[in-house]
Amino acid sequence: MIKPHTAPGTLELLPTEQIAFQRMLDVIRSGYERFGFLPIETPAYELTDVLLTKTGGETERQVYFVQSTGSLEKAAAQDDPALPELALRFDLTVPLARYVAEHEHQLTFPFRRYQMQRVYRGERPQRGRYREFYQCDIDIIGKDGLSPRHDAECPAVIHTIFTDLNIGAFTIQLNNRKLMRGVFEDLGITDTDQQVAVLREVDKLDKRGPDAVRETLVGDCYGLAADAVAALLTLVATRSTSHDDALAILDRVQRESAGSATLATGVAELREVLSVLRDLGVPESDYALNLSIARGLDYYTGTVYETTLDDHPEIGSVCSGGRYDDLAGQYTKSKLPGVGMSIGLTRLFWQLREAGIVGTAESTVQVLVPQLDEAHLPQCLALATDLRQGGINTEVVLDGGKLGKQLKYADRAGIRFVAIVGAQEVEAGTVTIKDLRRQDQFTVARDEVVPAVRVELAQPLDVSRD
Repeated sequence: MIKPHTAPGTLELLPTEQIAFQRMLDVIRSGYERFGFLPIETPAYELTDVLLTKTGGETERQVYFVQSTGSLEKAAAQDDPALPELALRFDLTVPLARYVAEHEHQLTFPFRRYQMQRVYRGERPQRGRYREFYQCDIDIIGKDGLSPRHDAECPAVIHTIFTDLNIGAFTIQLNNRKLMRGVFEDLGITDTDQQVAVLREVDKLDKRGPDAVRETLVGDCYGLAADAVAALLTLVATRSTSHDDALAILDRVQRESAGSATLATGVAELREVLSVLRDLGVPESDYALNLSIARGLDYYTGTVYETTLDDHPEIGSVCSGGRYDDLAGQYTKSKLPGVGMSIGLTRLFWQLREAGIVGTAESTVQVLVPQLDEAHLPQCLALATDLRQGGINTEVVLDGGKLGKQLKYADRAGIRFVAIVGAQEVEAGTVTIKDLRRQDQFTVARDEVVPAVRVELAQPLDVSRD
């Protein structure tokens, strides 16, 4: 026999864990919709030539190709070295770019979409890192242009969602890559490729520490002047403590600039983002300017975000994103700038569970109707139907058995209420309701069962019926 086990790099949950995961998905979806984002879904696989718009690099080494047994046999017979026609999506951004380019003339701009689906990457499986995982994305796509004011919406959405998730205090950290590029220009780092490479190193500051980053930047690989690196590391250590402090930092950066127009643009964009963010009602204690935030992906061009849990910095960023100039340049001549952010929910859920912040959830089944006597099965089924039509999730026992065994089943399955219809109840026209959480019971008239159970469900568990 084959030993049953999950494939490496996948997360498989028990039902009460899955309910907790699903509720986080529901909170995120609700938050996205509250801000006016519309849902889309794209296929799990894309055409290879659409998905892999660049050759080589880390992305291509992590792609899972999709191939039928027939096409495998055909390729083997023909000794065909060509890549398979299809590949699994490795993120939701490339499929979004294809989607917008394909449906451009049917969409209304700015196009505001949310997408919550699994993606696939051939990473080396390790604790908290997965090959199959959920991403929960939003993006705002403009046509020809998109105001920096939209950059403030993503932090506002992040604030709403993480407040509703109720997983502890958090800080949304902001920066702007134009500001950082302007700083590099002032320091004499003018080559675009070198700027991108240095940004990647700066983005590793929290993981590697300033000494390691300094050694890398001054070393043979980059060969930057020691005084330039020292000035850069002093700057990226800057963190704001309030809204006014963030504005003061931007004033100082602008004042100390050697005149970089790129830096001035980045400062102006951040000022506008901070202003709109305050007007949107986001508490200033929950966001901060952090000049070390760069985001590792090259396509970010302006505002960038990272969100961390204040009491669990070891978890790292729990939500990130930023501004990009051209979403779909590989697929259309139209200029489609945008801004977006993503929550990697599978990894986040695992980390929160490991930290003891989230656990299992109550069963989605609210009432169990046991069967004490097969002669009363019609009454049990009718009661279950009434409860379901009343909006109460109900399971009915169809095989019967001893009541004690059925009560034990309900308790183990996490079902709070048991609605009993035995001989006495049938004769009296009543139903006995057992509350397994409070360890008590009461009897109610048969036609009052639904409102009675609704009242019980609406009460907090620490409040008695009396």
